[in-house]
Amino acid sequence: MQTNRFEHPLNEKVRIYLRLEYLIRQMTHASQLSDQWQHQIFFRALFDLLEILDQVQLKTELAKDLEKQRCKLKNWLNIDGVDQSALLELLDSMDMAHHKLIASNRLGQDLRDDRFLSGIKQRFSIPGGSCCFDLPTLHHWLHLPLAHKQNDLSTWLSQLTEMTDALNLWLRFTRESGPFQPQIARAGFFQHIAEDASLLRLQICPSYGVYPMISGHRGRFAIRFIPFEEGATIADTIEFKLAIC
Repeated sequence: MQTNRFEHPLNEKVRIYLRLEYLIRQMTHASQLSDQWQHQIFFRALFDLLEILDQVQLKTELAKDLEKQRCKLKNWLNIDGVDQSALLELLDSMDMAHHKLIASNRLGQDLRDDRFLSGIKQRFSIPGGSCCFDLPTLHHWLHLPLAHKQNDLSTWLSQLTEMTDALNLWLRFTRESGPFQPQIARAGFFQHIAEDASLLRLQICPSYGVYPMISGHRGRFAIRFIPFEEGATIADTIEFKLAIC
């Protein structure tokens, strides 16, 4: 059965992690295409990402969070019924990601120092500012051979590798920490307790014609399902699946 999946952070730090993951996915996808319009999406996502990194001390916090996860995983060593080889492999990956993150320079610094990127970044904050008359430098780059452009895009992405690897591991472990459980919303409303949780994950069949509006924090949360079509009615009961991570 087809389902729509939604995620909602329960604290500000996870909110930032999810935004960074979203931007990195945009950049990765756009970098693999030949369309110059997709390449402009790459730059916009990149500059949004650098804006976030300028506002928060991400490196230290992400390293701490990864270390906390590693300590939790170590508690499963030598426990019957646990796949020890898979566990050791995950621990090794976390050790390596943590080490590389700590040893890296300030996140995004090489991108900030890039002459071409720094020359076009400011104009992307202006509506329509990436037009050829605003940014002839960008217009020239967009018409370079595809191999040249893809090499540049790959280089810029590689300068975020340490952060990306650590972030992906943390989010993977967090998402896998809470299994999906069937739930029922009555009259479009559901609330529950979420002690020490960081993330909510929700699956719902699109045939209900609703989307969730989630509010809450680490102690309690509420979900209100809203009809997508104006004036549509909501089913008395809505079945969905929820993971509290």
